[in-house]
Amino acid sequence: MKKSLIALAFGTLGLGIAEFVMMAILPYIATDLHISIPTAGHLISAYALGVCAGAPLLTLARRRPLKNILLGLATLMMAGNLFASVAPNYWTMLIARFISGLPHGAYFGVSSIVAEKLADKGKGSEAVSIMIAGMTIANLFGVPLGTSLSTLLSWRLTFLLVGVWSLIVLYFIWKWVPQVEGLPDTGFKGQFRFLKTKAPWLILGATLLGNGGVFCWYSYINPLLTQVSGFSAESITLLMVLAGFGMVVGNLLGGRLSDLYTPGRVAACTQFILFVALLAIFFAAPTGWLTVLLMCLCTTGLFAVSSPQQISIIHFAKGGELLGAACVQVAFNLGNAIGAFLGGLPIEAGLGYQYPALIGAPLALVGSVLLMLFYKKYEPKRV
Repeated sequence: MKKSLIALAFGTLGLGIAEFVMMAILPYIATDLHISIPTAGHLISAYALGVCAGAPLLTLARRRPLKNILLGLATLMMAGNLFASVAPNYWTMLIARFISGLPHGAYFGVSSIVAEKLADKGKGSEAVSIMIAGMTIANLFGVPLGTSLSTLLSWRLTFLLVGVWSLIVLYFIWKWVPQVEGLPDTGFKGQFRFLKTKAPWLILGATLLGNGGVFCWYSYINPLLTQVSGFSAESITLLMVLAGFGMVVGNLLGGRLSDLYTPGRVAACTQFILFVALLAIFFAAPTGWLTVLLMCLCTTGLFAVSSPQQISIIHFAKGGELLGAACVQVAFNLGNAIGAFLGGLPIEAGLGYQYPALIGAPLALVGSVLLMLFYKKYEPKRV
């Protein structure tokens, strides 16, 4: 495995911890900052808004060497998380979370292009999946570590850890990632020209809806497992490690299969499997072992579509590759927010915790249809 790809994965590892650990440590932050848990939930939204705002800013850096952009984004990641670790009150923490989110989508976008350029011939999707692997490892090991630090010592140490890790990311990008050929400058308007075609919209729509469907269910996985499937609260940490392991496997599998077949075909088939799995979770929720099996299948599929979608948008965003690759992450995060909201509606209506999966299933199905249309109509077929 190339050191350059490992360096890029170090960055997505830090971003993954910064994004996902907040869900686990929200009560600690709320208590320390003297705010309610719903108010503390705005810190999650602030990060997502930062992701959405940071992606278009790439158009301003389009003339810079790609390695230099990566170094700048890693610096911003370090600054945002160090700021969060010392934030004295809610408002400064809100600003810190917004800053922390700014480099997220942009980093994935630039890293996707760099990874593909550094890949061996015919291994572009696999290289992108290695870069994304940091995000899955964050869920497997980083988030449990951050949660333990918050429980035993202080939540501030979690963000301090990400800040220090960002410094390590800076060093290894500087040392291991070579200067690669930059992208042609198509001008400011040229960065957005790819959005006039239908193919990118199919990819972005599938990312938003497909991811939203999964997060309808995954946002409420804890109460589903404990209150419907009958698992103890003490077993949740181990079950989340299993879910994280599924993400790691799915990400690497998606990249490998996309190089063997085509990214669109792999993503469409995987998204349909997610639709079936979400339906099955709704009906099988009272059966513990089957729910866990389906949970692992869903987390595997969630990240098995990531690298195919990332590589597809690059190929269909000519002239605006940086913006296109970052927009996939914007769609991913919007899907998170929409999914969590829609999944909460049946719960607020007094229905059981298995119903969010039923809400998410049709979203996953529409995502599968959009990807199938993309594959059938736009993606070049391999002989």
